[in-house]
Amino acid sequence: AVGGCAGTGTQKTMGETIDDSVITAKVKTALVSDKTVNALDVNVETNMGVVQLAGFADTQEQIAQASDVARGVDGVKAVKNDLRLKSAN
Repeated sequence: AVGGCAGTGTQKTMGETIDDSVITAKVKTALVSDKTVNALDVNVETNMGVVQLAGFADTQEQIAQASDVARGVDGVKAVKNDLRLKSAN
């Protein structure tokens, strides 16, 4: 039997991996360009078009803005925002 090249539910194809890398780069660039978000404190990962934001922000506004910026990037299917407020210490 000959196996096909289609990806499974848990494995990404080479094209999906490349697409995710491109999306991650575009989201990072968009965050750096945004005046509200401190992009240095935001980690971006993409899996199958779903962007995950992690790290810290100074305000709730920055957290919300980071989600908005990521959603505006072409190819993003969804955004999981795990950004947390920095402690006041």
